[in-house]
Amino acid sequence: MKRRGVWVAGGALAALLGYLLAWPVPIEPVAWQAPRAPAREGAWAPNDRLRAVERIGAGQVDGPEATAIDGAGRVFTGTRDGRILRLEPGARSFALHARTGGRPLGMAAAPGGGLVVADAEKGLLSVSPAGEVKVLATGHGGLPFRLTDDVVLGSDGTAYFTDASSRFGLGGEREDVLEHAGRGRLLAWRPQTGATELLLSGLQFANGVALSGDESFLLVNETGAYRIVRYWLAGPRRGTSEPFLENLPGLPDNLTWSAERRAFWVALFSPRVAALDLLAPHPWLRKLVLRLPLWIQPQPRLQAMALAVDEQGRVVEWMEDASAHPYAPVTSVREHAGFLWLGSLREDALGRVGAPPIPR
Repeated sequence: MKRRGVWVAGGALAALLGYLLAWPVPIEPVAWQAPRAPAREGAWAPNDRLRAVERIGAGQVDGPEATAIDGAGRVFTGTRDGRILRLEPGARSFALHARTGGRPLGMAAAPGGGLVVADAEKGLLSVSPAGEVKVLATGHGGLPFRLTDDVVLGSDGTAYFTDASSRFGLGGEREDVLEHAGRGRLLAWRPQTGATELLLSGLQFANGVALSGDESFLLVNETGAYRIVRYWLAGPRRGTSEPFLENLPGLPDNLTWSAERRAFWVALFSPRVAALDLLAPHPWLRKLVLRLPLWIQPQPRLQAMALAVDEQGRVVEWMEDASAHPYAPVTSVREHAGFLWLGSLREDALGRVGAPPIPR
């Protein structure tokens, strides 16, 4: 009986090892070297400047990832169940504006009261002032959009947007970051022709996108590389890209331009995960990790984090809340009329906090 127990235990151990080493997983990881996380000092010194966040419309929204604010001061956001909701100035309750049938993420207010929406499942959409939804683009170059993530509009109506991953759709963010294969894209949709143009590829989970005040360049966040990339739209470097801000202390999510501050707001989804950085040079270990139960895998930490960076790439504001119950994760920050409006994939309300004073 004892010998039989040993055989059973040995067989179970062999099966477990076989599973951990050989069970198929949907990633082919690429080795890379993560930069050492920046010290929490100087520009990154800890603070509690996001602790006073007010929750607007608590219980009315589910995962309001991003916002758009139109010329009338109306605030729009999307929810997990495919709705786009509208908050009138001074109101505390949201009204239904449209249904996309997918998962609306980033959005931009268009002239005349419409919206352009990056829907993770449906692609790039336009929404009329009356709430009518129209599909603008669903793919480029034979590759369908798997996770249309964020969008910003140029003055000529061009929609600059990101496809976070050409392989993994909604819910596959972990797999894309663990694989680190550079499947993200930055694209442009031209209203004059209805055509979509590829601007950049090979991005590490292409997330937020923002346009500079003079429209000479775009910024795009690479969540999986802890950095922001600049793509030039005008001038002698037109059509080229370069690092804008590297080695961030967290995973960058959405980006917005603040005309009042003349700076970009960057939402950070989570602080850096040390275990993820240690795994970076070891593709086989990342495969093994993906075979483990989810609760054992490296997890993001729930902490509110946001920063503002000027057009020269200098950090001008750093705000966070590491308390037990922060408004987190912060997935977008939009400045309007003296407030910062915060979005989150997890929260059931929009966040709002007073904007820092603007240096004069």
